[in-house]
Amino acid sequence: MSRRAFIRWLLAIGAALVGFSAIFSQMVKKKFIPDAQPALSSVKPEPSQSVAQTSTEPLPTGPLMSYFILSDLHVSIGDALTGKKLRQALDDITHFDGPVDAIMLTGDLTDTGTERDYKELRTIVSEYKLPPVHANMGNHDYYSIWINKANIWDQAAVPNGKSDAMSRESFKKFFGYKTLYNDFTTKGHSILLLSQEAYVQEKPEVGEGAWYSDEQLEWFKERVKSLYQPGRPLFVMTHQPLPPNGTDGGSHQLMRAIKFRETLKPYKNVFVFCGHRHQDFQNGTQHYVQETFHYFHNASVGRTLNRAYQQEAKNKVQGIYVQVFADKVVVRGREFSNRTFLDEANWSIDLQKVQA
Repeated sequence: MSRRAFIRWLLAIGAALVGFSAIFSQMVKKKFIPDAQPALSSVKPEPSQSVAQTSTEPLPTGPLMSYFILSDLHVSIGDALTGKKLRQALDDITHFDGPVDAIMLTGDLTDTGTERDYKELRTIVSEYKLPPVHANMGNHDYYSIWINKANIWDQAAVPNGKSDAMSRESFKKFFGYKTLYNDFTTKGHSILLLSQEAYVQEKPEVGEGAWYSDEQLEWFKERVKSLYQPGRPLFVMTHQPLPPNGTDGGSHQLMRAIKFRETLKPYKNVFVFCGHRHQDFQNGTQHYVQETFHYFHNASVGRTLNRAYQQEAKNKVQGIYVQVFADKVVVRGREFSNRTFLDEANWSIDLQKVQA
């Protein structure tokens, strides 16, 4: 046999073997693999190990930290409804179906700042097992100067043997604070609480506004710089709301607002909450404003107001629930009297990520 003929013979044998292999494979499939089973080629392959290694770790699904904000309690021994409403709020919180790491009280804790009103507040709070509770002062917490020895409003006799300094000491004593302004950190997330430092006995020009000293504003600037973590939220509590942007405030407003806004301007993911307005979440009033920070107006626990439907709002008891996630902050209005969340107050705000 010639060399060329020998090569043709080998190629023919190879082709025959390939054909036989294919026929044998089909016979095996028909014998051992039922017709109902899909062909192996239709099964999608698992991702390769190299792809899995380059995928990012998923964000945590649950909240990293959660807390309630209660504003304008106005607890008064002379107004039983305020005590009833605070109990409704605390009943809801202590039976709440979700984590509660803290409670913030943003001013007007009492109606008159008198010893008997603080005593009533302590009586109510002591009835519940609560997470850490922190607070700042509102204008009503300075109102003891209007009250005489008979616990009657006596404007003609102001300051009725009282002083703004005595009001500050009553507040600090109740919470065990050394200063009026403080910060609180839990689960790696911080909350700063600013307090007005004087009222009309010391500074008649203040009126019902929130006056912050140079010392408090310097402390605020230092603490924001120290506590702020890029990519994570930082929370600030005030009592009085801010005036229009670019202005300082007067009565019923945060007075040194330009300095306040300048302090926060370099930072992303800052959330500011105030009280004082009392406005019902369901009356159409704007409760969220975006500036260089996220700004929220809380409603009221003790005396919720609704300019259009005053009687309807009389028995409402409202506050805010804040949830911190890895990629967002969720802020929700709560109606404590019937233990429901309010559709009109439901915000989900994405956190700005750290720039690479």
